[in-house]
Amino acid sequence: MFQFDEERLPAKIKIIGVGGGGSNAVSTMVASEIQGVEFIVANTDMQALELARAPIKLPIGGKLTHGRGAGGNPEVGRSAALEDAEKIKAMFVGCDMVFVTAGMGGGTGTGAAPVIAGLAREVGALTVAVVTKPFSFEGITRMHKAEEGLAELKKNVDALIVIPNERLLNLAEKKTTLLDSFKLADDVLGQAVKGISDVVMVPGYVNVDFADIKTVMANRGRAVMGTGVASGEGRAVEAAQRAISSPLLEDGSIRGARAVLINITGGNDMGIYELNEASAIIKEEVDAGANIIFGAVINPVMNEEIMVTVIATGFDEEGIRDRVRRPVSLRDYMKVSEKPRRRQIEFDFRNEALGIDGDDIDKPTFLRRQAD
Repeated sequence: MFQFDEERLPAKIKIIGVGGGGSNAVSTMVASEIQGVEFIVANTDMQALELARAPIKLPIGGKLTHGRGAGGNPEVGRSAALEDAEKIKAMFVGCDMVFVTAGMGGGTGTGAAPVIAGLAREVGALTVAVVTKPFSFEGITRMHKAEEGLAELKKNVDALIVIPNERLLNLAEKKTTLLDSFKLADDVLGQAVKGISDVVMVPGYVNVDFADIKTVMANRGRAVMGTGVASGEGRAVEAAQRAISSPLLEDGSIRGARAVLINITGGNDMGIYELNEASAIIKEEVDAGANIIFGAVINPVMNEEIMVTVIATGFDEEGIRDRVRRPVSLRDYMKVSEKPRRRQIEFDFRNEALGIDGDDIDKPTFLRRQAD
């Protein structure tokens, strides 16, 4: 008879939004009801902090800013986080994984996010930053601040996810509203978090746990993560193909990866042949000797759909820019809550591996309080 360890607990995951942009992203995630995680927002602006939807609201730098924000100055944001470093660090004690989300280019997010991420790592949490950079039309000064903030942030995280908002201009139709475009950016941030947290938190028939996530992600360098959903004939193959392609995020593919986690979720009708088909699509792309960790989840709610999630790491420096692309419209992404499309997230674990090229984003300052 199997003996189960009664002390074994689910992985403890926290998501902290820093500054105005991070708070907006976390508010969107709260509304999407991501399961099994704890939401926190931290800000120097007390008025903006009150508007956030997270259950835990952490004011930082009160002595320095008097709750009035960082004034777009990253150094003020950094000092604010350092002022409350012990309080921040205490919130992460016992955490297995921490996501830090922020908008780069302003004050609080740019300056405080690297400090907060570093504190999370100090307590031993696997730390992933999910951040944005400004549109080019927001000006060179804001862009320089974002680049400097990213350079500091990548020194303090295990994984860095950058959303290239500039590419929204390539996807958006002419009649797409600003609100819909920025909702899309927040949705993509949420998809990155949900894609990983679901693998950890949802038990499977062939189970993948937090230890598997660490095996694939920790100290592995560049990583690519994607999720695809499909239904109907050939659904397994289509879901796998969607999982390893993305027109929105950083260029890259899983080709040559030496460590891969594959998690496949389907209803009671999911067949063993379909698992083989989906896995074969992914296996064709990765290194022949890759360490592959496989998981399968039976979820009756999936009905006729199959979802494939892939996390791939262990790439060579060269030859990792093969592109897997096909045309996509913004409308496809706005329907993600109904049927997730392609969701590939490209990480960078090494300080020197991330190229900062001004391709990434944040929401413009004139639309909301995001100087912080």
